[in-house]
Amino acid sequence: MDIGTNIKQIRELKNLSQEHIAHELGVSQASYARIESGIVVPKIDRLQRIAEILEVDLSTLLSTTNNFQFIFNAAANQSGYINSQTNNTIDIEVVRAIIREELQNRANAS
Repeated sequence: MDIGTNIKQIRELKNLSQEHIAHELGVSQASYARIESGIVVPKIDRLQRIAEILEVDLSTLLSTTNNFQFIFNAAANQSGYINSQTNNTIDIEVVRAIIREELQNRANAS
């Protein structure tokens, strides 16, 4: 598993756009896309900044496994974090549906 693929999977799990990450990095979307595609391997300071934007540890981006588990902590603060797992797989669309449903339930309760 390469770093670019890890970054892309985590970005998608967090439902963030390439444009958002690129903006936060101060680069064009095309430049950022080259990172995700593996054409460019960013230096460690850029990787650290990407990890901060994605709210994960740098070690998560450097993980050699491609299985990530998204844990949604709606009760605490409606934020999520990613745990690297070696034997768990996840359907991204299922997670997104769960998150949308939880957010809709909270909006209806207000």
